[in-house]
Amino acid sequence: MAKYRKLGKRSDQRKALLRNQVTALIYKGKIVTTQARAKEVQKIVDGLIALAVKEKDNYETVTVSAKVPVKDKDGKRVKEVVDGKKVTKFETVDKEIKKDLPSRLHARHQMLKVLYPVTEVPATRAGRKKGTKEVDLVAKLFDEYGPKYASRNGGYTRIIKIGQRKGDGAMEVVLELV
Repeated sequence: MAKYRKLGKRSDQRKALLRNQVTALIYKGKIVTTQARAKEVQKIVDGLIALAVKEKDNYETVTVSAKVPVKDKDGKRVKEVVDGKKVTKFETVDKEIKKDLPSRLHARHQMLKVLYPVTEVPATRAGRKKGTKEVDLVAKLFDEYGPKYASRNGGYTRIIKIGQRKGDGAMEVVLELV
């Protein structure tokens, strides 16, 4: 008996399908899929959330100073004339950043192996590059799901059957985070 379902796909297609569904589930919180796929996705997502719960507080806060450009009210950089040339004006700002400890960094890399990058596009200017932003799903796992499921010992997802699909009769389910 195999340790996983083959889902009627070649290995590269199967891995891509599962990565895509895991990414969608973590990003949206709920997906509709077949029962066999849901059981495979559930294994992966539960492992990722367990990793996030284990490493949620494993970082140190470091203060760094950074040079940032001064901006005007419109958000454009302020220029000043120095020796006959226009030069951007900078100021030094102290920032606090989270520095991952080695085990949390390893957990982050393990999560990035599974998750696809997600780009959020605003509905008002769909199709335009301006205004899009990259969503950090690993940070969402550590900062949102880690503390949320800290008191829970596994079972972070649930499968709810919604009936058979019309075309091929496959059992459709809703896979959601608890």
